[in-house]
Amino acid sequence: MRAIDLHAHLTPQCFQREVLAGKTWHGMTSAEGELRNSMNAWTPEQRLADMNSLGIDIQVVSTNVAFYKYDQDVATTTAIAQACNNEVQQMTLDHPDRFAGLATLPMQDIKAAIAELERAMLQLGLKGAMINDQINGRTFDEPEFLPFWKAAEQMGALLLIHQASPTLVTPRTTRYHLPNTIGNLVDRAVTFASFVFGGVMDACPDLRICLAHGGGYTCFGIGRMDRGWQVRSEARGNITRPPSAYLRRFYYDCLPHSAAALRLVIDTIGADRVVLGTDWPADMRIDWPVAWVLGLQSLTQEEKELILWKNLERLLGL
Repeated sequence: MRAIDLHAHLTPQCFQREVLAGKTWHGMTSAEGELRNSMNAWTPEQRLADMNSLGIDIQVVSTNVAFYKYDQDVATTTAIAQACNNEVQQMTLDHPDRFAGLATLPMQDIKAAIAELERAMLQLGLKGAMINDQINGRTFDEPEFLPFWKAAEQMGALLLIHQASPTLVTPRTTRYHLPNTIGNLVDRAVTFASFVFGGVMDACPDLRICLAHGGGYTCFGIGRMDRGWQVRSEARGNITRPPSAYLRRFYYDCLPHSAAALRLVIDTIGADRVVLGTDWPADMRIDWPVAWVLGLQSLTQEEKELILWKNLERLLGL
């Protein structure tokens, strides 16, 4: 049985060579890039050895969120994105049977983001991009982003939505790791709602989006979103169908860290929309992801196969 991991991050070696020598890299220092976790420093060869031990055949590699840099000038962010995307491409060339890639993009400038996505997909052979839940505080229903969604749709890009700090929980509390453990899930539900209530999914019927961390609180809270759509006129401003009608327009990774929550996601949207995502190599990752999925008594064998490889094989042509 194959296993394809959509949610696996990279701290680029080109960044590490500079900052670990005491230099800066496009203004970034060794305090960034999540190097406090030694696994983030691993070479592709070390990564492959770990993938072998975990039973992962293919990682769809995405540069970690420290490299988004949407708050920087466009030239700097573009240079960072291009270097990161070039390194991901090289991994796919060196090990074409083991790695595929997602780009990082200068999302604060839509023309630059479209140009880099086009380069990443058409020249580098990457499969799409990973982006934050918001761009400098602006959610994805803002009209300024529509040309990007249209371009991504036309290119057939898969967009993995994955938060960076701070999350929506951060202003309320920074204690107990809650900006991550709760905040990630809050951000993802707001992103789903922005895409749906904002009319983006109607405007771009073929847009392909994967919501990391099981879509956060989306599936759990969809009934309340539907009720709001039924009774509040402002919730119906852009859509004529309830939010639940859009659930299957998205993909979701299998990373809610709970068998019961994963079962809820599958029962809500169907196993054909759920993919393997491990959050490698973060400390919040699934330690033994393939074994975990295979050991879930609440899943059928067909559901396990869809999640582990069949869905991503079909979705990304792997």
